[in-house]
Formats: sequence, C-alpha cells, structure tokens
Amino acid sequence: MTASATTNSAVPSRRLGIIGSIVGVLALMAAVLPHWVVPMVFPPPPADQVIVDTGHRIKDRVIARVKGVEYQAPKVEKSAGRSWSEAASATAISLGLLAILLSVLSLIFREERLLAGVAALLGTGAIAIEISFVMIGALILIAILYVVGNIIGLL
Repeated sequence: MTASATTNSAVPSRRLGIIGSIVGVLALMAAVLPHWVVPMVFPPPPADQVIVDTGHRIKDRVIARVKGVEYQAPKVEKSAGRSWSEAASATAISLGLLAILLSVLSLIFREERLLAGVAALLGTGAIAIEISFVMIGALILIAILYVVGNIIGLL
C-alpha cells in the first residue's frame, strides 16, 4: 500500500501544462484561421471600386486646397471583415500571452516540462504569426509607395 501512495505523489501534475497547451492551440487558431476565413465570409471590395473611391477623395482634397478651405475627410466606417480581423488579432495575441503565462506557472509549480514547453511554443508561435502578418503588410505598403514614388518621380 505504501508503494502505490509513493507512486502517485511522484508523478508530476499536468494541469497547468495541459490548460496552457489548449490555450496555445486556440491562440494559434485565432492567429491563422481569420486570414483565410474572414475574406471568404466578408469579401473585400473590388480593386476598381477602391481605386475610384481613392481618386474621388484625392480630387476632393485638391479642390479644397485650391479653394483654400480645410478638407473634411468623410467618416469611413470599418467593415465587418476588418472588425473581425482586428478582434481575432487581439484574441490571438492575448491567448498567446496567456499560454506563455500558464507555461511559466507550470514550470514554477514543477509540472511536466514537455507540456510547459509545448504551451510556450504554441503561444510564441501565435504571437510570431501575428507580427509576421503586420510586417508583411508593412513591406507591401512600402513597396507600393516606392513604385508610386518612382512613377511620380519623387524617388
């Protein structure tokens, strides 16, 4: 009877590691899935419509400057797809940080290291994916500005 009692107490707990791993998987799903699901559910406007709208705003701004009047930009409401993407991004980063926190707590309470490592890796991966999408967007914006600048002759 004493052998079974010592065996049960020698097995490290897994509770925080398992919870952290589940939260990490949810964070990874929140980081990856919205970039494919949201455009299918809420398709972005066609490129020609965006170009025409941008042209009208530039024309209105130039007319206001010529008249010497301060330009009042129209209020643009966020689309449902953009709202969902922003919410998913904030959720992914929050869940990723929570997974890392649970991983650290799992190590502090001397739980199984493998599950703590998995939770930390999943949380870090979700945050890294979100940062990489932001960086890709910034690089695309820089490339577009560079091309437009070359066409206009500014660069």
